Formats: sequence, structure tokens, C-alpha cells
Amino acid sequence: MLRLTFTEADLRRITFAPEPNAVFETALSVRLLSSARGGGRWRPGARRPPRGDLPARSGVIKELVSADGFVPDFLLQPDCHDFAAAVERIGQIPADRIAAEVGLLSARDPSRGLRELAAGSDAGRRTLTTDLRAYFASSLAPMWPAVRAAAAADRSVRLETLLRGGLDAMLATLSVTWRWDPPVLHIPSAHTYDVRLCGRGLLLIPSYFAPSPVLTYRPDDSTVLVYPICRGEESSGSADALGPLLGRTRAAVLAALRVPATTTALAERVGISLPSASQHATVLRNAGLIRTSRIGGAVLHTLTPSGESLLRGDPAAR
Repeated sequence: MLRLTFTEADLRRITFAPEPNAVFETALSVRLLSSARGGGRWRPGARRPPRGDLPARSGVIKELVSADGFVPDFLLQPDCHDFAAAVERIGQIPADRIAAEVGLLSARDPSRGLRELAAGSDAGRRTLTTDLRAYFASSLAPMWPAVRAAAAADRSVRLETLLRGGLDAMLATLSVTWRWDPPVLHIPSAHTYDVRLCGRGLLLIPSYFAPSPVLTYRPDDSTVLVYPICRGEESSGSADALGPLLGRTRAAVLAALRVPATTTALAERVGISLPSASQHATVLRNAGLIRTSRIGGAVLHTLTPSGESLLRGDPAAR
């Protein structure tokens, strides 16, 4: 359990980032696809897609993210949301800081680029910034408008909750699995941490690709909490209501996509076979209820506004 303890000063200094952090989302998308059990070739919708599998495309980035959730702090530039500017800043981070964070990784058979980063060399930083630019341009740039739109919708939900119910309501509804018991925000985690914000506040950054929260503590500034964006999880009974319309399994597939998922993850959530999940996703996509984005050999399914409205029971979506 992750426990964040707020003071009155912290509550006055809660802020939201204007949009997802592009560099950090790049890293999180690599981690998401690395954990998927899919393979295949790269087909992001570009005119001339590059060849190779995910490790070759993502370069040293894949080695910096791991399945256990650790992502080096230097990949998150909380106050710099422009991708190009953030990459430029990463290239200027002191070599000893990068080397210290890379040293926390338990990579097996590290590549030359990772070894150079661990040694704190300029060549290692150049490799990292080159890989970040190449991967973002070929994989995330085509879908970045959709990422920003989803984050904007999440921001609207948070603002509406704040206006109607105040800070307590906003903190209590950040996630259905989180619990706000003033002055402590309880967040499920594989490890137990008690973090006192000490009056420096909390910066909340929405994430499209994070399946779980990521916390970054800054001793001289506000603590940063990267959180998964809202996907309409408040409608827990929608699958039953939509069963007669879509069919029970297809309604369950639609409901499961309140949180974006690859086809493999979708099949696991609903308890169906991979071909069946793919078939249901195709029908829902053709109906305009979900969108599918290709990132490498895997695909990521997300709800469209029509799909979200249908799950909420909006008659205009029927």
C-alpha cells in the first residue's frame, strides 16, 4: 500500500499537469508492449514502416523500463511536457545522476548503449536521446492527438468533480481502487511506502499508458503522481444492461476497455480466447465504439466517445 499524507498546505498546492508527459508516455508505452505476449512486425500506419521487432525499434528505452514497474526518474521531466524540449533536457542531465539510476536496473546482458549510460558517458546519453526521438516519431506521434484528447476528457471529469464536491470528492474519485481517508490517500501497491508531502504539494500527471500509478518524490519540490486517466469505471453494471443489445460477451469486452488494453490483455480480462477477443474487438471497432492503434507488433484498444457514452447509458449513443 502506498500512503500519501497531506497537510493543509499540501491540499492548497494540488495541481494538475496540462497534458500527459510525452517522454514518460514514450517509456510507458514501451513497457506496456514489452509486457504483452504478442510479437510480430511494426505496422504503425506510417507510409513506410521501419522493420524489426520491439527491442530493435525501441533501442535502449526497452532496457530502461521493466515489468516490475521501475522507470528511471530522469525519464520524467514533470515541468516540461513538450517532447522535444524534454528530450533536450534529458541530454543535459548530469552523467552521475543517470548512471546512479541506471545502476538500479537488473538488466541481463545489457546492450552497449545501456553500458555506456551506466558508465555516465556522453555517447550513452546521445544514444538515449536518439532512440527517444526515433521511437516517438514512428510510434506515438500518429496517435498523440488521441492521447491528448483522452487526457483532456479526464481533466474535465476531475474539474467537474472538484466543482461539485470539492477537494475531498476529487481525491476520493481519482481511482475506484484508491481510498481517501483524510489526511491520507491510500493507493494499492505491491510495496508499502509512507510518503509525507510536507507542505510541498502534489503534482498530478494523467497517463494514457500507465496501468498503475507512478510516484516520484522530489525533496525540494512537489511530489509527482502519474495516474491512469479516467475511463468511465463508475459504470460497473453496464455490461449486464448492454447484454441484450450487444450480446453478453461483446458487452463484457466493451466494458473491459474502460482501461485501454492489448488484445491479449483483453482476452485475459474477459476470460475468452485470443481469436475471440480479436473478433469481438473488430465488430466493436466497425461499429465505432472502440478505436485500435497499432504500436509495433501489438495493438491497443481504447473506447471512443460513443463507446464511453454507451457504457454510461447515454441514450444519444444508442
